[in-house]
Amino acid sequence: MDGPIGRRGFLHRAGAGLVAAGMYCRTANLASADPPALPPSPLLFHSPPMRPFRDEMPRLPVLRGDDLELNAATTTHRFHRDLGPSPALGYGGMEYLGPTIEHRVDEPLTLRFGNRIGTHPFTADLDTTVHGVGERYRTSPPCSFHLHGAVTPPDSDGHPERLVFPGQGLTHHFPLRQYAANLWYHDHAMGITRANVYAGLAGMVLLRDEFDTGAPGNPLGLPAGEFEVPMVLQEKLFTAEGQQSLRSTVIVPQGAWEGGGVGDVGVVNGVVWPELEVARGLYRFRVLNAASFSLWNLFFGNRMQFWVIGNDHGLLDRPVPVRDLLLEPGERVDLLVDFSVLAPGETVELRNDEAPVFQAAILGEVAMPLFCRFRAASRRGFTGPVPQRLRGAVGLPAAMPALEKPTVVRNLTVSQPYAVRMPPAIMVLNNLTFDDPEIEMPRQGTVEQWNIINITPDPHPIHIHLVNFRILGRTPLRTIDYQAANPQPPVGVKWTPSAENFLAGPEQPPAAWESGWKDIVRAEGGTVTRIIVRFPSAEELGFDPDATFPGRPVSDTGNDMAAAHYMSHGQLQGYVWHCHLLDHEDHEMMLRYRTVRG
Repeated sequence: MDGPIGRRGFLHRAGAGLVAAGMYCRTANLASADPPALPPSPLLFHSPPMRPFRDEMPRLPVLRGDDLELNAATTTHRFHRDLGPSPALGYGGMEYLGPTIEHRVDEPLTLRFGNRIGTHPFTADLDTTVHGVGERYRTSPPCSFHLHGAVTPPDSDGHPERLVFPGQGLTHHFPLRQYAANLWYHDHAMGITRANVYAGLAGMVLLRDEFDTGAPGNPLGLPAGEFEVPMVLQEKLFTAEGQQSLRSTVIVPQGAWEGGGVGDVGVVNGVVWPELEVARGLYRFRVLNAASFSLWNLFFGNRMQFWVIGNDHGLLDRPVPVRDLLLEPGERVDLLVDFSVLAPGETVELRNDEAPVFQAAILGEVAMPLFCRFRAASRRGFTGPVPQRLRGAVGLPAAMPALEKPTVVRNLTVSQPYAVRMPPAIMVLNNLTFDDPEIEMPRQGTVEQWNIINITPDPHPIHIHLVNFRILGRTPLRTIDYQAANPQPPVGVKWTPSAENFLAGPEQPPAAWESGWKDIVRAEGGTVTRIIVRFPSAEELGFDPDATFPGRPVSDTGNDMAAAHYMSHGQLQGYVWHCHLLDHEDHEMMLRYRTVRG
């Protein structure tokens, strides 16, 4: 993760005295809502004071069926009882976020998506110099519906250039021939993904099977019904009037792209610092990091143990006990938490202590420390034990297979080249921008090893559409030596030199709870992150992943250069891979790729 771009340019120009003057630390006793102990940083925007735990954590409504309609629309939403209403976006008639879609694997889902948005909630914040963003987006913002983690035909995947403008719609077909898992859906429109998702366009999907039925008495022995709770975690900034703020710092002017900022309040299911009453027993939490920017280290305030039973693409072989875990934007974890250790009336908070990256910290940003609080009721809840096994035994799903041997090794780079421009950097993969033709073209039916070489100092969550993968490990990189031996050319020239001669230590295996199927991997700064990816064939999928499909041209191009750009993309093909820090994705850290027939 990088601090807002514009920040680094500022730091190069500013004197040390100004930087030091800005390095105030935001701290507060959240339980009593005491005022900050130190003055807040003058370089940052700050939310107004709010008392935590004044609102109940909402249960997101559930949507079921084989043929669903889901519209994105302009709304207003109150995030906390002490805040005024905020302009927002929502799916499916909700003020903010969208309903949880619950569906069974191997049963096709038809979803008819419509755009019913008016003026964008962040109309003044949209940067029309960013790739593909036009002036008309302020009053007529497009959408692109992406079911994140789904194994989806290319014409239904939510390609960022297949835009649906207000008044238009698009029907998506999802085969869902995959593992039971916690997926999610969100907007994916080119250049304004962060603005659309931050405004509210995100929701959960729970895929069920004969083992993970979601009903009491399921074969896995897992909590269900009221004891299974989806949790969409975010962090935000609010204005004094209680409106969502897309900007985090005065350094970046309004209307200019910002590389991401740390929020100062936690939001769960659309509510700031809520409280959930829990029965004294075992709960299953389906947790999503739906933030735009921040990596979190999640833990409970009393440091009690909990268990990870699954991640992006389903269950692990057995529960993994932890006391904290790292969660990047876009990642999901499936958790078991035992509240029987609490006395009636006792409370425990879900917290975070992951420090922001240097470029954010130097402006005064600190870890957003709190998401929510759980209060134990006197009643007993689910009293079943934590399962010993989840896969690989009689009556359970098959165990995780051994890692496949790759036949192709592919090097890819993550970098942040500078230029004489404002902002002074863009985010790139392979040193290319989205329209560059030199894309990756893995062959269908092959297994590849992707070496993700991150020469930035910060972690980036890398997401690949269509496929899932396994993490091999992370190896430290002698970044300066690597760059000195392989000077980076101007942006637009592919740059993917091998890092084999510049490794700085032994490879670190993934954490035990990361060992399952993933669609996002945390590529740590200054490391080579290796993953094993299998690219399925058309015969396996039941559809051609390399099929062309029509873009959706706008109805009135006028003098809009962005509209003319999209009119020129009459036929689209393939998928994308990108950083899931949404501002990075919006500003070139996203590339196309195709899976071609062998």
